[in-house]
Amino acid sequence: MESRTLSPEETSRVWQQCCAQLKKDLSAAVYNTWIVANPLTHLEYIDLSRAVANITSPTAFHSTNVKKNFHTQLTQTLSELTQRQVEISYYIGSLPQNTAGVIKTIKPGNNPSSRPILTKPEFSPSPRVEELFSPNTIESAGVDRIALKSKQIGLRTDFTFETFAVSTSNEMAHAAATAVSNQPGSSYNPLFLYGGVGVGKTHLMHAIANNILQTNPQSRMIYCTGEEFTNEIVQAIQTKRAGVFKDRYRSAQVLLIDDIQFIAGKNAVQEEFFHTFNALTKKSHQIVLTSDRPPQEIRLLEDRLRSRFEAGLMIDIQEPSFELRTAIILLKSQAQNITISIDLAKKIAETVDSARRIEGIITLIRSAVELQGRKIDLELIEQIIKTSQPLEQRGVLKKSPSEVIKTVATHFSVKQLAIKGKSRVKNLVTARHIAMYLLKTELSLPLVEIGRWFANRDHTSVLHAVKKIEAELLRDTQLQREISFIRKSLQTT
Repeated sequence: MESRTLSPEETSRVWQQCCAQLKKDLSAAVYNTWIVANPLTHLEYIDLSRAVANITSPTAFHSTNVKKNFHTQLTQTLSELTQRQVEISYYIGSLPQNTAGVIKTIKPGNNPSSRPILTKPEFSPSPRVEELFSPNTIESAGVDRIALKSKQIGLRTDFTFETFAVSTSNEMAHAAATAVSNQPGSSYNPLFLYGGVGVGKTHLMHAIANNILQTNPQSRMIYCTGEEFTNEIVQAIQTKRAGVFKDRYRSAQVLLIDDIQFIAGKNAVQEEFFHTFNALTKKSHQIVLTSDRPPQEIRLLEDRLRSRFEAGLMIDIQEPSFELRTAIILLKSQAQNITISIDLAKKIAETVDSARRIEGIITLIRSAVELQGRKIDLELIEQIIKTSQPLEQRGVLKKSPSEVIKTVATHFSVKQLAIKGKSRVKNLVTARHIAMYLLKTELSLPLVEIGRWFANRDHTSVLHAVKKIEAELLRDTQLQREISFIRKSLQTT
């Protein structure tokens, strides 16, 4: 393909689309000062993968600041719109009459032969010096850049320490996360947070990253899940860009990986993460990891990785208590600008025991208020709780006994025949008792029928197993996590 210079009208359309995208992420003051007043004046497609663009500014001051503070956003947005990698050059000078996005043409009447009329520029005049350096403009520019970078990294800007509810079940994790965010690389490296679904691991991880960006917006930071890390390695190998992958991850100043247990059993992935881990810790760069279980319980995880995870600070985040769930409900509702009374918050907390599900309940309440004009009262809360079908409700699984046994066997990495058999090996006995317990509590099967699935054991043996698990659940937090994880696996398969 030969190079092609876009016409002023085509360039104008691209610039207008670019402005529309940037306007969503920037405050009005910043947008008008640094984007609208410094338009795109030239766009040329070099080939199918590259393009060059010119941004023209009225003064050197404007040009310098646009390049310094908005080059990344402009490059990324224009590249997405043109589906090419755009290289931007910055120019200073008066805006020509045919500048794209500057002069708007209007044909008078319906006569196609009429000559176009040149109208006034669409952008606002250059701001005054006092406007450029006003405290509000300076503060807005800084906040906007940080928020934009957070989104580019993949962080949720609402996951901060301020929006995290603290109680005895997570206060140590909160304190450690705060310390890491204030002194990355020197306090607790690596930081390993583990716990069940919806206990706040991801929230704390994002809060660490957001707090670091507030202090150092230029920090080189990578956030991904264990699955994304794996997929990136596979893609890098397939495209012969393994070197680029290694350079990117090993140059990060802060690396945050959610659900690190996903890399277990994948030898090539563990090999690469091992070297990445060593490279970062050698330079005192911060690593934060989360998992649904502690390192020693991640099956098929290499010993050399397990020992490195355990060398840092490991913190178990417990399931939120009733009081903490109530506080989370009040915080989440406040963040979504809806008012829920303390009594209604307690009503929700009695039924929902996952912070993640609480967020879903709050969203349902908000949609009912905004879209249906409903009033937030006990009737609405009970209706939403009922229709949302909480996982905590027992006896509603539409699974066969063989599917339950298979899920338990997969979770403990043992064979189904072994669970059903008569072996008294400790891990098999535990898996067998949990399977019996789930068949009774989730499927409501009779004890005699459950016994038939396990080498025709009599009903008293099944009853003993169920009672034993029920008793251990009252005091064994690890068993609580194991059964909670299996239940959620059954719900999602």
